[in-house]
Amino acid sequence: MLCDSCHQRESTIHVTQVVDGNARELHLCPECAEESGLNVKNVMSIPEMLFGMAAGEDSAEMLKKTCPYCHLRGSDFRKGGRLGCPGCYEAFREELQPMLAAMHKGMEHKGKVPQVEREARQVASRAEELRKALETAIRREDYEEAARLRDRLRGESHEAG
Repeated sequence: MLCDSCHQRESTIHVTQVVDGNARELHLCPECAEESGLNVKNVMSIPEMLFGMAAGEDSAEMLKKTCPYCHLRGSDFRKGGRLGCPGCYEAFREELQPMLAAMHKGMEHKGKVPQVEREARQVASRAEELRKALETAIRREDYEEAARLRDRLRGESHEAG
């Protein structure tokens, strides 16, 4: 896309200007953007801000790395914040692990469990605990406690059924 101002150079800076509730997009080349007063030096991309890469945290080795499958370079990943293929996860493993750990609650995908299934698991877990406590009470010959636990266990089975 050509620059909206000079119509000669490729636009690499995209600005949305909102005036009186009306949005207008400008596509500018770096030269025209600088002439119009935009600070184009030391600009961070959104992926750089999200991943904390703008502070120079990534090593020169990471920038030189390439994925053996899609040939994405570390410098391309730094600029765009996107991987090219499943092989990139292995190629950039060292760099991705701290990022993923910071963005998510751990490094293992647990998935989501539907509410009904989660409740069923909780009931089954409580029932198992009650069965173990019942067996222990019977072994101790504490029959009053055993009768109380048996009644609670029956209540749990009625809830589940």
